[in-house]
Amino acid sequence: MKSAVIVFPGSNCDRDAARALERLTGKPAAMVWHKDTALPEGTDLVVLPGGFSYGDYLRSGAMAAKSPIVRDVIAHAERGGLVLGICNGFQVLTETRLLPGALARNAGLKFACKEVPLAIANANTSFTSAYRDTRETEIPIAHGDGRFVADEDVLDRIEGEGQVVFRYLANPNGSARDIAGIVNARGNVMGMMPHPERASDPVLGRTGGAAVFQSLMEAA
Repeated sequence: MKSAVIVFPGSNCDRDAARALERLTGKPAAMVWHKDTALPEGTDLVVLPGGFSYGDYLRSGAMAAKSPIVRDVIAHAERGGLVLGICNGFQVLTETRLLPGALARNAGLKFACKEVPLAIANANTSFTSAYRDTRETEIPIAHGDGRFVADEDVLDRIEGEGQVVFRYLANPNGSARDIAGIVNARGNVMGMMPHPERASDPVLGRTGGAAVFQSLMEAA
């Protein structure tokens, strides 16, 4: 699998994502600067990492969504390429409309940073297939604008079409219907607020997120 991690001004989880990819795939990820205009040839997977792109000015992810490289990320997704947005990357994906809904300020108006238990709502996706019979996992969060919101008809639609892939078992931010991660209708783009790259190596003391990267390896 050939992967690329997009680096924005203010990204702070880009190298963590790259390390997780290299450890699980055996190949280094390309680090792609936000001002570049094209992904490396043959890219299978693009990761939009966590952090505070452009300082979260305007809205979290709003400015990053207009970056030159994101145009090619959108084209990659439209061709059926895999795209994973983690935390700030999820926010970017909703700003580009590659994913429905939006990420709003946490219900308690406080930054949340802790381990959270998650239910695997759909293990039949390119991002979750390695969970297989696992019904629950634990992955850390670190966000201030992680509350997933959408109109009721949108929520009904994504629920009905199996686009909800992760749910909070103890909702830390007020997300509608406990939603922690979703995929697009085609199933090749996923956004999630928890950080699987921070729970993918035994050295870190947690491996609950490793199956996300293992699933992508299998899909690619």
